[in-house]
Formats: sequence, C-alpha cells, structure tokens
Amino acid sequence: MTLVNNFVTTIETRRRLRRDSTVPEQRIWRLLRDRQLSGYKFRRQHGLGPYVVDFYCPKFKLVVQIDGDSHSSLKAQAYDARRTAYFRLFGMDVIRFANAEVWSKPEAVVEQIYQYIETSQIKANQTA
Repeated sequence: MTLVNNFVTTIETRRRLRRDSTVPEQRIWRLLRDRQLSGYKFRRQHGLGPYVVDFYCPKFKLVVQIDGDSHSSLKAQAYDARRTAYFRLFGMDVIRFANAEVWSKPEAVVEQIYQYIETSQIKANQTA
C-alpha cells in the first residue's frame, strides 16, 4: 500500500482549512513556518491519503494535530483513533494538543514538538 500525499479530492478542503484556520492553529503555524523550528520543514493542512492533517513534518513522519472541543465526543475520538491507526501503518507518529494548551502556552507546545523531534533523531542515530 502506498501513501498518496495531497489527493486531488482534498484540494478544496485543504484550501478551506488553511483559509479558515483556527486561532490556535495560526499561533502554532507562526512558530513552525519557514523552518523556524531548528530548520525543519512543516506543512500546514497537508493531505495524507484521504485525510488532511493540521501540520506535518515529512523528515520525521510526524503529524501534529491541534484539537478543539469537537474532538471530545466519543464519535470524534473513535474517528481520531482510526486516523492515527492509518498513519501508523505508514510509520508516522501523531501528537495531539488541545486548543487550551495552545492558548495558554504556544511556545511550550512547540517545545514539546521539538523534544519529540530530538528524541526521534537520537533513536535514528542509534539504529544507524
């Protein structure tokens, strides 16, 4: 099975999500864009197979999701679990942050993303 990035069928969804991004997403994007996090490239509202993720770092196969209140229902949690399982089939990791975390301490959220990347690099170097 091959993962397709940015399916044509998700173009309009990705555009709409970028145009109508939430304030917490905007706050994190300001800190991730233009390789500001140690030179690592992040993509915003990136298509991975049939799904669109908030942020994606291709080098580390890292999906970053900023979850609002709509993710607290049981139905939404089941959907998120299916998405995460799909991404893991392709060797990706998913980290999630609640809107409240981003509102209160966006720099701390980005620091956690950075720590994840650093840990991934250490593991990669140990297996090489």
